[in-house]
Amino acid sequence: MAQFIDKVKIKVISGRGGNGAVAWRREKFVDKGGPMGGDGGDGGNVYFVADENMTTLLDFTYKSVYQAQDGENGRNKNQYGKDGKDVYVKVPVGTIVRDLKTDNIIADMNENEKTVMMAKGGRGGRGNAKFATPQKRAPQFSEPGEAGVERELELELKLIADIGLLGMPNAGKSSFISRISSARPKIADYPFTTLVPNLGVVKNPDGNNFVVADIPGLIEGAHQGIGLGYEFLRHVERCRFFIHIVDMSKENPFEDYKKINLELEKYSKELSKRFQIVMLNKADIMNDEDIEKLRHEFLAVNRDVFVVSAITGRGIRELLNYVYKKIDEIPPVKFELNIIEDTGFDDNDDSDFEVVKLNKNTYSVDGGKIRRLVSVVDIKNTQQVRRLTNILDSMGVFAELNRKGLKEGDTIYVAHLEMTYTGEYDRM
Repeated sequence: MAQFIDKVKIKVISGRGGNGAVAWRREKFVDKGGPMGGDGGDGGNVYFVADENMTTLLDFTYKSVYQAQDGENGRNKNQYGKDGKDVYVKVPVGTIVRDLKTDNIIADMNENEKTVMMAKGGRGGRGNAKFATPQKRAPQFSEPGEAGVERELELELKLIADIGLLGMPNAGKSSFISRISSARPKIADYPFTTLVPNLGVVKNPDGNNFVVADIPGLIEGAHQGIGLGYEFLRHVERCRFFIHIVDMSKENPFEDYKKINLELEKYSKELSKRFQIVMLNKADIMNDEDIEKLRHEFLAVNRDVFVVSAITGRGIRELLNYVYKKIDEIPPVKFELNIIEDTGFDDNDDSDFEVVKLNKNTYSVDGGKIRRLVSVVDIKNTQQVRRLTNILDSMGVFAELNRKGLKEGDTIYVAHLEMTYTGEYDRM
């Protein structure tokens, strides 16, 4: 049997920006053509989209990394590189998104088609045409594209339903939901048949719809993680009220009813006080005398008791008419989440670097931004090297090298570039 998945960890990566180009106008009869290097394209973004047709996070166990396309590099004749394609990741309505780096809840995907950017693509780098000035008419350098954003996120699903069905395993919740809606859940006679909470959409006589969630059965100790119950208790938090389905054919139906409510109370005092309708099920296999005796026993603790057979349909119409009335009376639950403003979706700062002294006169400098800078440098081009060293100096790279004992004549590996320190790089 496939297990319902309601919490997963995934990684999202936006596309990096394309590099700007170094290029020149080259046309017949045009002397001393100017810079014509185009800008790189922006990297693609990653979005989450709430989809009411999804009911579990199971798909994310098969694919856990979602990456947008990188922007293309700029080209000659001032042609910009194409922007990278965005990625839209569908998640079930009711999904809560947590940033694992900060442990903050950053989004509540609580409405169908709600769309939230999770990782912004890097900006494309400028081509050399953008660096031309009256004083510098022939810039021989370009700009690398910005890095993409890489994030680790946790998705947790809280079903959004108006009514939650409670009851012991095999109480008849799946049969009931198939009777009142178009949902066709798996039905069989063994414990924990329902491993996936089934959602049924029921149409009101006034034309409006409401959603019923078939929550898998609880067992005693569920609030402590025993059985499957604990995995689903948090899914009932957004329900307006409950229909508590009781199997009258069991040895002690009233004790089963009390056990379920005790588990609710142990998990949440607020949930245990939420309105409940009691549905005494399986009237088709009970005699009238036993039914009436049980009905009076339940009426002593709850005045909203209905005798039903989910198989034959007995009592369904009366119960639904009462449910329609309560849907109109009881407003949706205001589910308050402490959502922190998301500042990580566009945090593409990769300027951290590491300086390592490899031996007496050899050093290594590496980091995300440094690799991007080196990607647009031709070591034979003096102007490009000078620009690189100026940027390294502004980043504090030479200050760190000097602290580690850098001296004239030493070798520095800047990412994959090999450079010899002349004693002047840090002052360019």
